[in-house]
Amino acid sequence: MTTRPLDGVLVLDFSQFLSGPSASLRLADLGARVIKIEQPKTGDICRTLYNSNIVFDENSTIFHAINRNKQSYQIDLKQESERQKIEILIRKADIIIHNFRPGVATRLQIDYETVKKINPLIVYGEISGYGKEGPWKNKPGQDLLLQSLSGLTTLSGNEDDGPIPMGLPVVDLLSGAHLVQGILACLFRKAKHGIGGVVAVSMLESIIEFQFESITTYFHDGGAPTQRTKSNNAHPYLGAPYGVYQTKDGFMALAMGQIPVLGELLGCKDLLVFETFESWYDQRDEIKSILASHLSTKKTAAWLSVLEPADIWCADVLSWNRLFDHEAFKILNMIQEIELSNNISFKTTRCPIQINDQLLFSTLKTPKLGEHNLEIESEIKSTIVS
Repeated sequence: MTTRPLDGVLVLDFSQFLSGPSASLRLADLGARVIKIEQPKTGDICRTLYNSNIVFDENSTIFHAINRNKQSYQIDLKQESERQKIEILIRKADIIIHNFRPGVATRLQIDYETVKKINPLIVYGEISGYGKEGPWKNKPGQDLLLQSLSGLTTLSGNEDDGPIPMGLPVVDLLSGAHLVQGILACLFRKAKHGIGGVVAVSMLESIIEFQFESITTYFHDGGAPTQRTKSNNAHPYLGAPYGVYQTKDGFMALAMGQIPVLGELLGCKDLLVFETFESWYDQRDEIKSILASHLSTKKTAAWLSVLEPADIWCADVLSWNRLFDHEAFKILNMIQEIELSNNISFKTTRCPIQINDQLLFSTLKTPKLGEHNLEIESEIKSTIVS
């Protein structure tokens, strides 16, 4: 594959942390040239935002993971003398991304109305924490806070566990994905009809929409509070057997299934009495307790050997080291190694999208702060001269 779908598309990414940069990462993987606009001295604060005590090539692992395949241009947006450089880049750009709090982009003179006067066809994407209006608009848009405020933490864990957040920045990544969807739609409209536009995503709306299945059930269930099962909960609104169960040597996941059929296959007579669909919901705690006790008597492989041939939805529960050793993972070729400076390299995931059966790997390493200033300013000067 000689070209990628977004080859020739220029993205100016003013965003920091995870949500905006995750969006520009996907655009970069699809072929766009992403220029990461970074502030003086510190650059993107994510360079020193650590999710572990591992530091390599002067930056955090998070920064490397989410900012590969980009260029870095360090500039002081508050200096009027630098405005001309930014305006030239805006004229050349197809897409602009930022995730500032409400009002910041206006103070920096890169809000949509200002940018549109410079480049009427710009596709302008912005992520906020809670939207532009309302009592929460100035709250920090941090992932754990959004998980907590959105009700997401009431869905995982068992009845007595209290709130359980997901162990991933799911709100950041979802809002970034939603931004990309809107940007690509507007980019298509621009190509088709010659119209630019602004795409606005809030992290709160993204994580609320993420829960559409359960929220829809809530509104049609009389507004009853979320009720997790006493044990083995994997979805608070689904009936038994849905959950994860301990076996003699590990854990096994069971999705939807008919309880009497499971009872026959597993040799568990106590399950045969639950014949009605309603009982799988109304008596799910009792069913799960029986299942948990029965499944603990044999190894995972023994249960899978019975259930999988019968087309029961079930799976082993793998750790990363077991997953990475499995042929099913290896055949995906999901891990790429990216060379940095000074013979340093790091392993990370590749883009999960395939184009014409081709895997998309990074063509650029993670940039050092201001690494591409000379190249970009040379382009700016040549634009002024011409």
